[in-house]
Amino acid sequence: MSVEGTWDLSISSPIGTIKAVVELRRQHGVLTGAAHGAGEEVPLAEVALDGPRLTWRQAVTRPMRLNLAFAVTVEGDTLIGTSRAGRLPASKVTGRRRATRPTTER
Repeated sequence: MSVEGTWDLSISSPIGTIKAVVELRRQHGVLTGAAHGAGEEVPLAEVALDGPRLTWRQAVTRPMRLNLAFAVTVEGDTLIGTSRAGRLPASKVTGRRRATRPTTER
């Protein structure tokens, strides 16, 4: 299963809905990525794909300093799952992969 691409996420957190963008790519056979949101870009850590289940960790400083753990299920161009910050309740995560634009040859 391919999860590479740019994903638009919506996270339903206790402080409201947070929008973020996650970019996933393979480098030398290893799945890596970065998240963009709230005016910052952070690298993803421990990115793992096991069948349709995708997990990763990331640290953010906005709107507050948190270490987040994501666990989602990918089905085609959509994903659904949770994000957890320590002992706080899990937040629902949904996402959609952006369509890639075909390249034209000249």
